[in-house]
This record gives sequence, C-alpha cells and structure tokens, in this order.
Amino acid sequence: MLDIKFIKENKDLIREAARKKHIKFDVERLLAVDEKRRSLIQEVDGLRKQHKEFTGSSDEARASKDRLSHKEFEFKAVEGEFDELMLQVPNVPDPSVPEGESDKDNVEVRRWLPPSSTLGVESQKTPSVFHGGKDYLTVMKEKDWVDLERGVKVSGFRGYFLKGDAALLSMALWKFALDFLAAKGFRPFLAPALVREENLVGTGHFPRSRDDVFKTQDDDLYLAGTAEIPMTGYHANEILSEAELPKKYAAFSTCFRREAGSYGKDQKGIFRLHEFYKVEQFILCKNDHQESVRWHEELTNNSEELLRALEIPYRVVVNSTGDIGQAHVKTYDIESWIPSENRYRETHSSSYYHDFQTRRLNIKYRDSAGALHFAHSLNNTAVATPRILEALLENHQQADGSIKIPEALQKYYGSQRLL
Repeated sequence: MLDIKFIKENKDLIREAARKKHIKFDVERLLAVDEKRRSLIQEVDGLRKQHKEFTGSSDEARASKDRLSHKEFEFKAVEGEFDELMLQVPNVPDPSVPEGESDKDNVEVRRWLPPSSTLGVESQKTPSVFHGGKDYLTVMKEKDWVDLERGVKVSGFRGYFLKGDAALLSMALWKFALDFLAAKGFRPFLAPALVREENLVGTGHFPRSRDDVFKTQDDDLYLAGTAEIPMTGYHANEILSEAELPKKYAAFSTCFRREAGSYGKDQKGIFRLHEFYKVEQFILCKNDHQESVRWHEELTNNSEELLRALEIPYRVVVNSTGDIGQAHVKTYDIESWIPSENRYRETHSSSYYHDFQTRRLNIKYRDSAGALHFAHSLNNTAVATPRILEALLENHQQADGSIKIPEALQKYYGSQRLL
C-alpha cells in the first residue's frame, strides 16, 4: 500500500507503474473516491455535532438521527470502495527494472560456474548440453529416493514422498543454510504455515493471488506459500526502535501453493509442487531507499554464496516489470543450471518492497529524534527443497552413477558421496 498523499502528488507515476506491471488500475477513480470520502467525513462529523444538540425523542431528534444514519451508511460504502481501490495500487518499480511483458524479458546480470567445472564452453561462461548422465528423476527412482505414485495416492496431484538419502540430504541442506545465515547475523526461526488473511493482504499476496493459496475450513486461516508471509506479520502493529534495525531473520517453514496458473507445467518430478520446504531470508530495515538497495544486494549475494558452496552453476537475472508482483520494487531471480533440460531454472527469488508491506501491516520504528517511520521490508530464498535437489543431483552426478556431496555439505550429510 502506498500513501494516498504520495499517490495524489504522483498520479502519473502510479499510472505508469500500473502500465509497466500490466495491472488494470484507475488512479483517477481512486482520487475521486478519496475526495468523496473526505467530504463525507466532514458531513458525518457535522451531523454528529448537530445530533448531540437534540435531547429526548422529539421529531427533530428522530429526523437528525435518520439523517446521521443515512450519511454514515453512505460513508461506509464509499470507504469500502476506497479501501478496495487502495489494495489495487501498484508499487512503483525501480528505474533499473527493465520494462517487459513476462519472464521472457528478464535481463541477465551475471552467471557463475565452478572453476573446475567441465560443463562450460565460451571461457567457462555457458554450461554445455547434457551428455551421458541420467536426469535427476531417473536417478532418484533407481535409488529408491522418491515415490511419486504413493505420493499421489496419499496427497493427490503433485504429491510425493522423499525417502532415504534424498530425505537426509534435504535436511542437511536446511541446516547448512540456517547455519550459514546465522553466521551472518540472521536469527533462525521456525515459522508457522497457517496464517490469517490479514497477513496475506499485508504482504500483497491478496487480493491478486488469492487463487494460488490454499484455504482451510476456518474462514480466516490460509496455508502460506512462503515464510515471507508470517515473518512480515511477526512485527505487525508494532513500533520498533531505530537501534533494533535491521531485523535479520532466517525462517524455515513448510510452504503450500496451489499452482493455479501452472496447469500443464512440470507435471512430472518434484520441481513444481503443492507442498515443499524452504529457508527464507527476511529483513526489516530503515525507511531509506539506499538501505533497501544495500540489503537487497546482500540478500542476493547470500544466496549466490550458498550456491557457490554447493558448486551449482547459476545465473542472476533482474526481473522485468511484467514479471514482478504488485508489491515489488525490484526482484532478482537466481536460476540454477539443470543439465538434463539444458537450461537455467529459477530456484531463488530476491525482492524489496520499500514500505508497501509495512504500511499495510503497520510496522513502524521510532528514530533517534522521536519521529515515526514505516520500515522497509525485503526477502529472498536461501534454499528450497526438493526443488534444489534437481540441480544438486544432476550437477554432481559422477561417471559411475554416484552423486558427489559438495565439501561444504559433507559435515551435515556425513559422507562424501551418495552411492
């Protein structure tokens, strides 16, 4: 959510943001409704003062009460429309974000290959076509590390069981990521998957992405698709001190997504699922653009460091305006190399929002002079399983069919290779 004063003073900027993000939004309608709302506030206040002058049950008192009730009803309707329109306002993308229609217009920033990699051509800048090895799903089935058939039997479409070494490897990845972030000053959390609707609205997932979220029988409880949601809500309606910032959290959670817009995509395997596990980086910082940019780069670099430690080739892309959400100012996707598909695929997403989320959730801090400000929020994936297993297993597959465990992960897994 943006400040209505900012919207009034920058309506052309908001209109352009909606165009770039391909969001249908009528800023003129919002401003007209706001004017009507402000006018009705004055009328209601005036009628309330008049009504207090009447006592008893005189005809004048009854008429005054009727006028007040009618005007209050009108005000509630207008205020409801105002609130609904405010939830449709897009955040303004950073000028560095490329304009585009979709992820096809994302722009590569950089890429990385392990120095000893034999995958690369063109001076180690481009991984080569997959030759000779087995794709991750074949490997996992042959080694009895995954059971999709029983997963579907138990959980339905996109259901799965991870077993044996795949399950243990997933747990090793979680602990590796949490320890890595803790060493960088992030406080570890186990975050709830069940969240109230206000947290989905507050983070900008509702109302636009409502179809992608599982709802429980409780009318106000939903299953979160990322720990970003509960961690942003963690400080809702609080006033922090400037000295506490930044708040740096590393949250592990189970994640749930309906994947409503992904029909026909990745129907086989464990890349796109309804239920998965993720370690998420989350930061609250001061209300300053340069602070957000600084922490955004650090969050992104953290994930890059993790991938380099896992010796997984990757590239970083800056998402186009057509591939960032309503709430986002800027997003980097980090895409890991999948040899069997001969392409990079998104495994991490790093974003900042300025005060869009914190304004909705009322997260403020008091500066040294006593003034209140809305904090800025940021988040990024540290590791998501089982998705990352596809890249890990394929990039570390050996000629004898075994899987080499990256050195950084060996102390968590307890072995140098999977047989």
